Amino acid sequence: MALFEAIDSNIGDEVGHKVMPVSKNMAHAKLDILCRVTHDISEVEADWRSLEKNGVESPGQSFDFIKQWTESFGIPTSEQSYCVVRLEGAPIALFSLQNQNRFGVKILAPFPGTHVGCAPPLVDVARMAKLNTNQRETLWRAARDQFKGVDAVYLPYVPQVIDGETGIYDQIGTFAPADTLYRSTFESWEQCDREQRSRSRRKHDKQQGVRLEALGEVGFEELDAQSENADKVLDCMFIQRARRFKEKGIRDPFADEAQRAFYRDALKGKGALKGMLHVLRLNNEDVAVRYNLVHQDRMFCLISSMSDNPKIQAGSPGKQCLLRVMKNVFDNGIRTFDMGAGFTDEKRHWCNEQISLRHYYVPLTLKGRVVSTISRWKKTLRYHIKYDERLMKLIKSLRCSILRFQPKTKKSS
Repeated sequence: MALFEAIDSNIGDEVGHKVMPVSKNMAHAKLDILCRVTHDISEVEADWRSLEKNGVESPGQSFDFIKQWTESFGIPTSEQSYCVVRLEGAPIALFSLQNQNRFGVKILAPFPGTHVGCAPPLVDVARMAKLNTNQRETLWRAARDQFKGVDAVYLPYVPQVIDGETGIYDQIGTFAPADTLYRSTFESWEQCDREQRSRSRRKHDKQQGVRLEALGEVGFEELDAQSENADKVLDCMFIQRARRFKEKGIRDPFADEAQRAFYRDALKGKGALKGMLHVLRLNNEDVAVRYNLVHQDRMFCLISSMSDNPKIQAGSPGKQCLLRVMKNVFDNGIRTFDMGAGFTDEKRHWCNEQISLRHYYVPLTLKGRVVSTISRWKKTLRYHIKYDERLMKLIKSLRCSILRFQPKTKKSS
């Protein structure tokens, strides 16, 4: 069901102050909660930046990223919804959502969609962790009560663990298992090298490097948006990604020039978010590129690409580029390198943190409950198929059989 895959209604601006009653077994008799909903991002900037000082789990939680997103794609203020939850006078949680209407169902969901999958509400983790289960349920219920005129809220790819704390989002709604988030967290390259690379791994990396160097002069560079080569590298990256998507039979999410323009603007870095490109060159040709956004001591890789030339691929330019990135970043202020969700060989080699992700659903009407239930069942089934080797083989076999019997289109002369 594509309803929740690419998540637009009307949420009224309001300020609501509630002293929420709680059950007798709670530590406090009442919680002083103030919820504010607005369409104007500038009205929540101070609270947002206050919460953001403690770090973000994703660029999708960054004020600068979302502001750039709404401006780049011209999203009307009427389709923007921001909800700040204050506890005892200080902000503790913030929702940043886009109002959408999909097949007659009104949904609130994160702005970036699949471009930045992980974008849960931004929270003060330390204060949230001090609340017990019933208190968090009370707080999330107060936030849910502000979402008027919509059928459901959809929050995809929410981490189960944030800064070592679990259960922060457990009471926000019903959920389906999503995927696994992979991160590399080290104090230095020396620690990373020692803990993640075995003798055989180092030998393999060296062999790949020798094969690549046999093809010509190898160079590596870190660039920001101010570099005179940045635009050229970005163009090369998009071309490489397009070829890869075509090969896989996947729709190219960067085919729209507006999408490319957004990533160019985001790279320029505004406020707390900075852009960074890593590029591997062979004979002055860009053969592998990684597009990253940096927030404090965390780096998030949003896009990676490499040459589709078989001769060059023999030298594993993508892996050689990543090896140089790892050598570079951990000795230059980065402590966590977020490589995103979904298993790949490079994540197996480099990531020492694996965090389970969930899709959360907050149905608010009967229609919302129906579509949320169907979507949740579908995503749960997809999850189990993906992580069951036998089921995955069966699905791939069926897919191949269907494609084999499809009539072939005649080529035009």
